[in-house]
Amino acid sequence: MNTEIFRSSWLAIIPLALSLAMPAHAGEVRVAVASNFTAPMERIVPMFEQATGHKAKVSYGSTGKFYAQIGNGAPYDVFLAADDETPKKLVQKGTAVGQSRFVYALGKLVLWSVQPDIVDDNAQVLNKGNFNKLSIANPRLAPCGVAAKETLTKLTMWNAMQRKLVQGENITQAYQFIASENADLGFIALSQIMRDGKISQGSWWIVPPTMYSPIKQSAVQLTDAQDAEAAQALLTFLRGKQAAAIIRSYGYELP
Repeated sequence: MNTEIFRSSWLAIIPLALSLAMPAHAGEVRVAVASNFTAPMERIVPMFEQATGHKAKVSYGSTGKFYAQIGNGAPYDVFLAADDETPKKLVQKGTAVGQSRFVYALGKLVLWSVQPDIVDDNAQVLNKGNFNKLSIANPRLAPCGVAAKETLTKLTMWNAMQRKLVQGENITQAYQFIASENADLGFIALSQIMRDGKISQGSWWIVPPTMYSPIKQSAVQLTDAQDAEAAQALLTFLRGKQAAAIIRSYGYELP
């Protein structure tokens, strides 16, 4: 066969092969993601994009703020909340698609300090009170903040801790207060300090789940999604085996 003819034929086949490997419509999904799910999502997104050909444009923040933004028409297609109630409210308002809603992860709360010898297995540090600042996420905006408040209330320490509390706008800011040692310790999401099933730094107490209401983190497609196909593809991927393995590795449980 003539070399030039062979080369031309091969070059003509490549675009066809690539088009067959990609979805019929490679689009973009705009995703609002709760701060506590930042690390897992940063690993899930490249896998999703490679598997589907769709792109994901992701914003991270507090569930409460996203709820307000979506209510004001913010341009998101999918919402990964840190609770189940907020997506339910969006469905009730007609802002989200009811059939698309599902729990993608069960969150866990942890009391953590970057310093290795502060937090013990039974959180006696809270009783001793030999620390200056305790960081939590704002309970009005972040479900992990609600869980922290519930835990302190069960320990009959909520009122006593008011003068020591420093509140982050979201769980990421609550973590940053501790990591920078502007707070001695604090309640954050276990996913923020766990990698591949291990906590590698500091001291901690994984709060028993009986101390706070279940943190059922739900995902939902928004009614005005600009690219419904890409949105549905992301939600489907989140329920798959690849995403599940990543989610578990950050300390979450699956429903």
